[in-house]
Amino acid sequence: MPIEAERILVDTGPLVALLNASDHHQNWARDVFGRLIPPLFTCEAVLSEAQFLLSDRGGDPITVLDWVRIGAINLAFNAEPEIERLIALQRSYPTLPMDFADACLVRMTELHARSRVLTTDSHFRLYRRNGRQLIPLLAPW
Repeated sequence: MPIEAERILVDTGPLVALLNASDHHQNWARDVFGRLIPPLFTCEAVLSEAQFLLSDRGGDPITVLDWVRIGAINLAFNAEPEIERLIALQRSYPTLPMDFADACLVRMTELHARSRVLTTDSHFRLYRRNGRQLIPLLAPW
């Protein structure tokens, strides 16, 4: 039986930090991205958030699409067949701001047991996969 390699699932914050020189996590993001072997995995919602924030805060929003084009980032998630689980995840955190992108990443960790979320979002310390399991993280804190 083949051994599944660990997947690094990238959230919005590290992408924005890497591409925005004024982001306080930029040095951390440069260091981490410099050590990771592509492809990294994410969902379309993360790319949408990253482009919006880069347009608003500075940085080139097209770069994240270039990374998909060259294979550095893999869009490895289709939300449509997962919609019931995504709704359940968002409803299970009524006091936290679990948005669509966060729910997609949590669901991706459920679908790929050997995965780790690259994030600057402290809410991922509170989110759980499969009910009660901690989500492995790569984070600056």
